[in-house]
Amino acid sequence: MTGTHDGGSGAPLWRRMAGRDPAEPHRVATPLELLSDLCFVVAVAQASAGLHHALSGGHAGAGALGYVMVFFSIWWAWMNFTWFASAYDTDDAAYRLLIFVQMAGVLVLAAGVPRAFQDGDFGLVTLGYVVMRSALVLLWLRAAQGHAEGRRSALRYAFGVAVVQVGWIARLALPEQLGQAAFFVLVLAELAVPVWAERFWSTTWHPHHIAERYSLFTIIVLGESILAATLAIQTGLDRRLDAGPLLSVAFSGMVIVFALWWLYFSRPAHLLLTSSKVAFLWGYGHYLIFSSAAAIGAGLAVSIDFDTREAHIGPFGAGAAVAVPVAVFLISLWLVHVRPHRPGPLVDGAYLAGVVAVLATAFTGLPLPLIAAVMIVLVVITQRGAASVRRAL
Repeated sequence: MTGTHDGGSGAPLWRRMAGRDPAEPHRVATPLELLSDLCFVVAVAQASAGLHHALSGGHAGAGALGYVMVFFSIWWAWMNFTWFASAYDTDDAAYRLLIFVQMAGVLVLAAGVPRAFQDGDFGLVTLGYVVMRSALVLLWLRAAQGHAEGRRSALRYAFGVAVVQVGWIARLALPEQLGQAAFFVLVLAELAVPVWAERFWSTTWHPHHIAERYSLFTIIVLGESILAATLAIQTGLDRRLDAGPLLSVAFSGMVIVFALWWLYFSRPAHLLLTSSKVAFLWGYGHYLIFSSAAAIGAGLAVSIDFDTREAHIGPFGAGAAVAVPVAVFLISLWLVHVRPHRPGPLVDGAYLAGVVAVLATAFTGLPLPLIAAVMIVLVVITQRGAASVRRAL
């Protein structure tokens, strides 16, 4: 039998994890997945705030490193849960309770983010991460017990995830420099677990469901940038900043975020997810898309700090705080989400030129309006490119 989801409040206590049908019609995100996303967005907001304060304080290097480390834990836990749920969501009481444990873990992680940025103390972040991953280990053990065909892969997942968690805990005992090196070693280990686990059998994820889940999280991180910019503008009002700079940040920020949304949703993602190999590259590549989208909000807040003379950086640093994440978003979006559709030389060239133009705005006195202008041009070109492809077909 295949797992089912009734969406009602009367969930059974236990349902065998036999695997969902990858061709199931009308498969969409569940209310539980959406609730879980709300917990993850709290952690994303904390990471964005930590990056904002580090950049404004003139600690770009340390802030960027802390952001990369914290956001990896958020993204990787979210991604692993998403792909597991796509294959094995049973929506029984036991499943719901384990997802509740995961949500508790992400909130613990979020509570530890300020310590990680301010003091380099990753203890609470690690605790929350291990709680989330431990819940996933139990879910994989359930899948191994209920799904004979996928048992070998499920057991490999459970074993691999559990072993790496021991490594994360042991990392806390290392001195700072060794701890940073161990972080990247453990990241490679985390990334390798799915590749190793699915060597002989691939989990039966649902392409439409995966594409929708990633689309929703993209909207969440873009929304986080809007929230961060809104709070920054409120701060500017409290500091009695002139209307001109405030309007510039507000309007330019909205145009930038809206254009990024437009570009991301210009092509259907589920058509790309044709194999596990392609899905691995597509899913892993979204780390840069998600992290850069959330970092844009931090950059917009830095712009307000610079305009109110609260930032300990110069005009180049303030401009780069927005230009760099926008450029990272564009190049990663092109590599992961646009180029595989073979949009043609016009669109490919527009993306590459757009990345260069966005980075160049950091050397000007008006980075935000210029980035917004670049984004408008890029949207227009990609729309024409998409129309040309449709006519050719």
